[in-house]
Amino acid sequence: MNTIKMIALRAYSITGSSQFSLNNRLLAPGLCIAAIAFLSACATPQPPVLKAVYDFGPVLSVAAASSATAPRLPAIALPEIEAGAGLDSPALLYRLQYLDAQQLRPYAQARWSVPPAQLVRTRLRDALASQGAVLPTEGSTPWALRIELDEFSQLFTSADASQGLVRLRVSLLKNDQLSAQTALMSRANAPSQDAAGGVRALTAATDDAVRQLAVWLATQLPAQAK
Repeated sequence: MNTIKMIALRAYSITGSSQFSLNNRLLAPGLCIAAIAFLSACATPQPPVLKAVYDFGPVLSVAAASSATAPRLPAIALPEIEAGAGLDSPALLYRLQYLDAQQLRPYAQARWSVPPAQLVRTRLRDALASQGAVLPTEGSTPWALRIELDEFSQLFTSADASQGLVRLRVSLLKNDQLSAQTALMSRANAPSQDAAGGVRALTAATDDAVRQLAVWLATQLPAQAK
């Protein structure tokens, strides 16, 4: 930046000198204007780069997975899904398994529209609603589903390959008493090694985890007459 200032000052001195030729006097103002414009551009704050905002998109695959012949299930409460401190923000996270698998890293220019636990809950609610009533709070039905989101990240196994990884811990309660528990894990390959590829992989992995949960739940709850 100091070099540009010196150029601008030099240009001013050239225009004021009677020792320079006509050509120099004509060229110097142009040089001065260019230098001043460059200085002004450097001093003007640049607009921030907006982050790309992602969600799971329309709920199609999960809803389609529920067959019309699937048994009706009793009403179940589905409170907010709990998540650890690392997953309680809209950050889009990834891990480099080949370098340091213990470190969660956020993409700088991409994020989720809401924290992942909310996205997973919405997906699950819409899937279960095809088989029975899904209520937001416990106490309104004997059955309740409590879920903890333990992992939700894009896992790079190498610089050229990654997967969406989702892990859930699920507890089924009846009248506030534990009835059954399970742990679910799902992986899906990312089509590209970037944020957009991670989003697609995590969407697919979530859909698979939701499908697994729905199948498990159907084995734990009494079927209802249609």
